[in-house]
Formats: sequence, structure tokens, C-alpha cells
Amino acid sequence: MAFPRRTWQINPVTRVKDPAKKYSRPRMKQDLRKQVVGTPGRGSANRQGSCRASGWRGAPTLPWKIEMSRKLKFGLPKGSLQEATIQKMAKAGFNISISSRSYVPYVDDAELEIRLIRSQEISRYVEHGYLDGGITGHDWIIENDSKVHEVAEFVFSKATRQAARWVLAVPENSPIKSVKDLRGKRIATEVVNLTRKYLRRHGVKAEVEFSWGATEVKAHELVDAVVELTETGSSLRANKLRIVDILLTSTPRLIANHRAWKDPWKRAKMETLALLLKGALEAEAKVGLKMNIAEKNLAKLLKNLPALRNPTISSLSQKGWVAVETIIDEHIVRELIPQLKAAGAEGIIEYPLNKVVY
Repeated sequence: MAFPRRTWQINPVTRVKDPAKKYSRPRMKQDLRKQVVGTPGRGSANRQGSCRASGWRGAPTLPWKIEMSRKLKFGLPKGSLQEATIQKMAKAGFNISISSRSYVPYVDDAELEIRLIRSQEISRYVEHGYLDGGITGHDWIIENDSKVHEVAEFVFSKATRQAARWVLAVPENSPIKSVKDLRGKRIATEVVNLTRKYLRRHGVKAEVEFSWGATEVKAHELVDAVVELTETGSSLRANKLRIVDILLTSTPRLIANHRAWKDPWKRAKMETLALLLKGALEAEAKVGLKMNIAEKNLAKLLKNLPALRNPTISSLSQKGWVAVETIIDEHIVRELIPQLKAAGAEGIIEYPLNKVVY
């Protein structure tokens, strides 16, 4: 007796050769789910459905159930603050690699997407939600009048660990002595809105024009005064300019989009960034100090050296000796170590710190 020849095909879900009439390629996600899970009341356990019936023991992966890892879009300043910010991020534990041809750097954190953007623009992109957060100067938040949430403030600038200042400057031989003398004069600056607000506060009407760069040079020939950013004032002195007034003291800020800040995951991620960055900045100005001293000299050491407040003291294997460990400001170490030696301390060790979190 001849039996009809059966046709076979590969099941697209289980990858097992099955009769063609039993399986057909699912046309919708619901059909695929039905074949994988099985139909209640049929087959063996019906949780694996046709997979167990065909002898396959593993659980197939359902692509629509795979959740993509969450990302935080974060802007870092490109330009004068770029190098300092990248260094601070590295000390905080986030290593960033920048290609000269790309504005999307690599960062060794799968939850971060870094964008390099001019500091002047970051606050606007954060406000409008193109970025979840970023680091930019307080000056540009004020200049752009951006409505953002300020998460943290950091004290560093391009070359120093101090705030930058926007100053009103004039040539050394200029008759202008105060802001009142600017009435009817021309001022060049990059922060037009900030300067206009400053003039309005003092009731002075003057012409403010945008400067594309080399602002200090214009003060001697093209305008009557400039409003320029400075850290130490050396550039102004080199161009024979005199500071008349300070408009704003600016520090970098970690800012967040208001909607992103309401997202628990994004908020926690930005709070972690702020915590680690603050710890890295605190560590830059401090060092750790270790030493051994005879227990009989310990009280005298702590009394005469108030810098060693709240140190960690532990006993050594040698009876009558203790180890003292503390964290102090780096700038006083050069004066402190000779005093420690004179007080009887031995084995003095100074070491750098990566983070100090209070």
C-alpha cells in the first residue's frame, strides 16, 4: 500500500524540521507567540508548546521582550572648558575618548551618551530636551535665560581651580572710571544679554555690540569698553586694559532638563555624576598623610598641630606605637611635615587622592 509523501519545512521559531501542514510562517507577532507558548489543553506542558513536542529543551528568546538599556544624553562643553572637564570626568571614573572628527565621544559607561557642544549652547539644548543634562557655565545659563534645573556647582575653570569672572574693562588711559561713565558709549562683548541687564540695573543707556573674538584688542580703537571673561586677569594686563567692575562670577554647573529630572532613573544617574565629580574636585586640593609615632607623644602632636583634626589612630604591632592617618589641604603639607618630624613622627608618607566624598 502506498502512502502519500509528506512535505517538511523548518519551523521558523524552533528551527526544527516539522510537517508543513502543522506549522506555517507566522504573519503576526501574536501567531509567533502562540506557536512558542502553545495552546492550553494541547501537547505536553504547553508552556513550551511545539518546542517540547519536537524534543527541543531550551526556551526560545522572544525578541520583543528584550528591553534596551536606558541612556542618558549628556552634553559636555567643547572649547575652553573641554580639556578641564574631560580631566575631571576621568577623575570621577568616566574615561572619555575624543576623536578629532566626531562630536560623539566614546565613554566607558554604557548608560551615557556624550555630546560635545559649545558651552554657549548647552543650556538651550538641555532646556528644550535635546539633552537630558550637561555641564556648562553659569554665565551661559544667565545669558540664554535658560529654564533648567541646577543639580550641582563645581569650582574650576580653564586653567585654575577658581571661578571665572565677566568684567567690564577699558584701556588703562581711559577716562571711564565707573559704569555711569558709559552713557552713550559703545561696548563690545560676547554676552550681549548679560551686559544689557547690567546696564539696565545701573540706569545707563549704551550701545552693546556682539564680538566674535579678539575682544580685548577692540578696546583701544573700535569701542569704548569691553566685557570679557577672565580667570587671573593676565590677558587683560597684557593688552593694557583696566578692570572697572565685575558683572558676574561664573562657575561650571551640572544642569538637567526639568522633565528628565522627574524621571527617577535619569535623576539618580545625574545625582551619581554630581557626587563623583564633587568628590574628584575635593580630592584635587587635598592629600593623605600617614605616620607612626610613639603613643606617649601623640597628645602633644595633636595639641600642637590643629591641622590634624579627627585623624584615624590605630595600634601597631610594636607596643607603645600608633599609626596616625589623616586628610589635609595640600598647600600646608610643606610646612606641616617638618613640624611632624620635630614632634617625633616617623615613616611619614604623603599620597594623592582620587575622590573625597563627604
